Amino acid sequence: MGSVLRAKALAADEEFIPSEKAPLLLNFNENSLGMSDLAKEAVIRCLDGAFRYPDALRSELAEAIAAKFDLNERQVVLGNGSSEIIQATIEAFSFAAQKRVEPVQLIVPDPTFDFAELYASSLGISVVKVPLTQGSLAIDLEAMKAQADGFDGFSIVYLCNPNNPTATITQASVLNPWLHQENSRTAFIVDEAYAEFVTDPAFRSAVENVKTGSPNVVVTRTFSKIYAMAGLRVGYGLADAKTAAMIRNFVSIDNLNVAGAVAALASLKDEAFFERSLQSTNLARKIVTDTLDELGIRYLPSEANFIFHKIKGEHQLYKERMAQAHVFVGREFAPAVGYSRVTLGTPQEMRAFVRVLKSFRQKDWI
Repeated sequence: MGSVLRAKALAADEEFIPSEKAPLLLNFNENSLGMSDLAKEAVIRCLDGAFRYPDALRSELAEAIAAKFDLNERQVVLGNGSSEIIQATIEAFSFAAQKRVEPVQLIVPDPTFDFAELYASSLGISVVKVPLTQGSLAIDLEAMKAQADGFDGFSIVYLCNPNNPTATITQASVLNPWLHQENSRTAFIVDEAYAEFVTDPAFRSAVENVKTGSPNVVVTRTFSKIYAMAGLRVGYGLADAKTAAMIRNFVSIDNLNVAGAVAALASLKDEAFFERSLQSTNLARKIVTDTLDELGIRYLPSEANFIFHKIKGEHQLYKERMAQAHVFVGREFAPAVGYSRVTLGTPQEMRAFVRVLKSFRQKDWI
């Protein structure tokens, strides 16, 4: 929170200097622009009625999300962040498979956002990790499909698109043939937490598969990233109505609070904020990539609000040196060693980051 308040308090031309009391937090892919002013006002206004349960607001938000994607509200599942939707989807599909006395496995790229793996492991579900391709660090769909095809049971496939931590997309021309394949033994969770940041025309949202009635495709999205609402925990899943009803059985009752609901509703209406959030991220990305280019540091093409770039030497040492400069970056994401993930903060924050990066180059640390 301190990072958000600090960034908002700075004048447009004021330089930000990280310090012990005001560190630069670039480690959790948060949106330090802070949420929409309309969302903040909605939260304040809702407090007088916060003693009521959020049922009516839940319905209103589900309707608004459905309208945004041209779906029916019965195809929307609300969650305490998109992470709850991932958890509930794994539970729902695995429970259905167990009733059919079928073994279940979860197939994930490696590395990727690991919540699906953690949830599956807690249920005793076998997890198959498929390394990213060499060089480009792309999701190896062929190898993942081979794992599903060779399994005598039910497979749940988790795909983060754009992927975290690489920030790269899986192109629709590569992904869609598998998603379109009619196979009752495979279900897909397509995590599109960062989809709003994508500009590459080769990307296409898996919501299109939901619209065509695919019962085995669940798309998860969140208000945490583009709408800067990470602390209010509002996410959602989009699926065929029957699949959505099955997943809804595994989410907690009243899992959405009043403040989160009104903030999400206000954010959906605030198109000016959406554009400002995009512009801020795009400018922040350019500030970083220009410096990486200048320093000759390799990085993957980013379609999200973070960048995966090469480092020199041990990641832990790099991370410690950054922390000494009051900058916090992401952990190491083995097996993709030799890279660091840095979240894109505000343009002012990223100017501070590249100053630190350049000072590291002068010391031959990067």
